[in-house]
Amino acid sequence: MLFCRIWGEKGQAALEKASICLLNCGPTGSETLKNLVLGGVGSITIVDGSKVEVGDLGNNFMVDESSVGQSKAECVCAFLQELNDAVKAKFIEEHPEELIETNPSFFSQFTLVIATQLVEDSMVKLDRICREANIILIFARSYGLMGLVRISVKEHTVIESKPDHFLDDLRLNDPWPELRRFAETIDLNTTDAVVHKHTPYIIILVKMAEEWTNMHGGKFPSTREEKKQFKDLIKSKMSTVDEENYKEAMEASFKVFSPVGIGPNLQKIINDSCAEVDSNSSDFWVMVAAMKEFIASEGGGETPLEGSIPDMTSSTELYVNLQKTYQAKAEADFLAMEQRVKNLLKKFSRDPASISKANIKSFCRNARKLAVCRYRLVEDEFNSPAQPELQKYLTDEDYGTAAGLYILLRAADRFAANYNKFPGQFDGEMDEDISRLKTTAVGLLNDLGCNGSSVSEDLINEMCRYGASELHVVAAFVGGVTSQEVIKLITRQFIPMSGTFIFNGIDHKSQLLLL
Repeated sequence: MLFCRIWGEKGQAALEKASICLLNCGPTGSETLKNLVLGGVGSITIVDGSKVEVGDLGNNFMVDESSVGQSKAECVCAFLQELNDAVKAKFIEEHPEELIETNPSFFSQFTLVIATQLVEDSMVKLDRICREANIILIFARSYGLMGLVRISVKEHTVIESKPDHFLDDLRLNDPWPELRRFAETIDLNTTDAVVHKHTPYIIILVKMAEEWTNMHGGKFPSTREEKKQFKDLIKSKMSTVDEENYKEAMEASFKVFSPVGIGPNLQKIINDSCAEVDSNSSDFWVMVAAMKEFIASEGGGETPLEGSIPDMTSSTELYVNLQKTYQAKAEADFLAMEQRVKNLLKKFSRDPASISKANIKSFCRNARKLAVCRYRLVEDEFNSPAQPELQKYLTDEDYGTAAGLYILLRAADRFAANYNKFPGQFDGEMDEDISRLKTTAVGLLNDLGCNGSSVSEDLINEMCRYGASELHVVAAFVGGVTSQEVIKLITRQFIPMSGTFIFNGIDHKSQLLLL
């Protein structure tokens, strides 16, 4: 299956165990759930109290003419079940707003809740409910040509963050004794042309780095000129111009200059108060605490070695032996980490085997790429957003439209609470609605401490022109973004987005507002 290639068997197993609740199955909700059903999620529950209307036929592919007058939740549920009959699907014909008010404990049975097309008041209430029950919540909304996606969970930890670009863990400037000894067995001045051409670039760089530091008082190249001289030193060892391994060594020479030790992101995680573990700490933080001890002792200031090496020009024998050297060090680091994890678990009277070998091994392999995501309560963002940031976004040439749409969507909800309709929803009242929405937006900005800030007249007119419509093309895009984030959250792979995502269909732009 293609999806398995992206998130692997472990990720697929997490998806198949997941139980997802969707609130409102209009086009945004339906498109989101369709992607998850096709991806093989375990079970879905659709909550929607509305009936299918003729207008729904124009923006929701999951209902047809025969559905008019029937339960929308039932029709969409049946359609999704057809796409993947392995998914357990059920529906509840009830309005989500009523369920939030009358039965808050309902949501605690799910892995994750997707709330679509909810207004601000309901978002705030649901967020509180899910936060208390420790349920992952994701909001999605389409409104005319704009869309919004916002994750809300107290803490989300990621081991397999899978960054696009990350420096190989080769320890070229800090080789451990076995790697140094392996490098010493190879003579770069050999007269055997075949051996010279097939010495792996890792060995070349380890030996060249040692030669450089011996000539420069133990210091690595740091200035631009020194780095050029280091490359020239490698080049001087070439016997012929077509030696690919030496070209690879020159191209990879920057790996020698990379800082020794751990990076700032990982340092922040290690210094986090949660790394001071107790009997209630999650497996992730127990492993972080174990790694903190490892770095201070066996690791000598470094994380456990990942143990893999990239492809390179080399003889098979040298490559395999080099690979074994890296794998042996990674295995030794894993065993040291495993023992430290077990000791911590014993200390807190927890089962020493409760964190599996596979999980510790995965943690060691990804130790440099860990991520911790924390999200503000929606209520906190709504009542007291990061005011300097919001002010900056509103006046920024690049972010101004996204920030304006964010403010106007919130103003539209206030408008609806005051007038029992959304701006521009009914014909013949457009001019009055534009004026009212403008007044509401100015009031909202003042409440948020952005006195003197404004939203462009064109955007206000656009927002009224939308009339709270849900366009299928926007809903499909927003649904795609939402389902992608859901998969990241459930599989705990890749890093989910950190702020409020705004899709601006006017300019075809997607931006994150960190408020």
